[in-house]
Amino acid sequence: MIKVGIVGATGYTGVELLRLLAGHPQAEVTVITSRSEKGRPVADLYPNLRGIVDLAFSTPDVDELANCDVVFFATPHGVAQSMVADILARGVKVIDLSADFRIRDADLWESWYGQPHSARDLIPQAVYGLPEVNREAIKGANLIACPGCYPTSVQLGFLPLLEADCIDSTDLIANSASGVSGAGRQASIGTLHSEMSDSFKAYAASGHRHQPEIVQGLGDIAAGNSDAGEINLTFVPHLLPINRGIHTTLYANLTKEVDVQALFEQRYQDEPFVDVLPAGSHPETRSVRGSNMCRIAVFRPGGGNKVVVLVVEDNLTKGASGQGIQCMNIIFGLPENSGLTAPALLP
Repeated sequence: MIKVGIVGATGYTGVELLRLLAGHPQAEVTVITSRSEKGRPVADLYPNLRGIVDLAFSTPDVDELANCDVVFFATPHGVAQSMVADILARGVKVIDLSADFRIRDADLWESWYGQPHSARDLIPQAVYGLPEVNREAIKGANLIACPGCYPTSVQLGFLPLLEADCIDSTDLIANSASGVSGAGRQASIGTLHSEMSDSFKAYAASGHRHQPEIVQGLGDIAAGNSDAGEINLTFVPHLLPINRGIHTTLYANLTKEVDVQALFEQRYQDEPFVDVLPAGSHPETRSVRGSNMCRIAVFRPGGGNKVVVLVVEDNLTKGASGQGIQCMNIIFGLPENSGLTAPALLP
């Protein structure tokens, strides 16, 4: 049985980890930490886990976490940097759900996240945890930088096209809309029900901090093509008046004739958590709610050179905690879908 620790489990990604790991056949959460909720039973904060998770929150302690096989960080950006080195030194695997180790350029990270990076020496060790791209590297990783929710949807949507070198990589567009849980659990006027309900808006159109992560990932994918151009991406996020879910619409210009439906079906035919829908389908966020599945549909409107890719995922599952567990399964040689087989919640 894999012993799991979770640091900072009071937020939405933390409780999603608990929910999913509670049904994992070969993993057990043994430590769960929160400075602000020290001593409080988990079920008091999350009553859906009453009778399922009997742990209480404790103060983060490296000696206690060292008894685990793997530690997840479900903390705000910048927090993991202060503890990861000590945990890794004790031979424990680390899966970080924050953005601390996703961007390889520390100066670029600091410019987007507005704080100094205190663990620059660990960045080269981090493996980007997108299994559909980095599965082999994940197998031997000690430190996983779990991708962001928006970056997961954008990269999976563009992946087959960039690998096939059939689109103009200098003119990519991504319009992504996320449920309000993507903003985290902290109090904010903009995420109050009366403020966001019955409304739809774009935000951060001048620049979002997931942009450099997406561009880096798309560049890595395109790097296999010797004649691939630079990545030039226009990324505009939106806020959906729903609790959870992401709908991303991608646009690109084809540079050669290709059967895009067949291309996507062939690329993802062996991927357990990417479902390419039949031609003409339009994926819905409700079809992935609570699951680790990413569903994709691809179009060529009017049969022209513009390709449109529709991607849906649950921002808390495939976009965060579920993907982290998927990486854990790969690291420990378990079936990749262990603990992640539950279908989406409908209605």
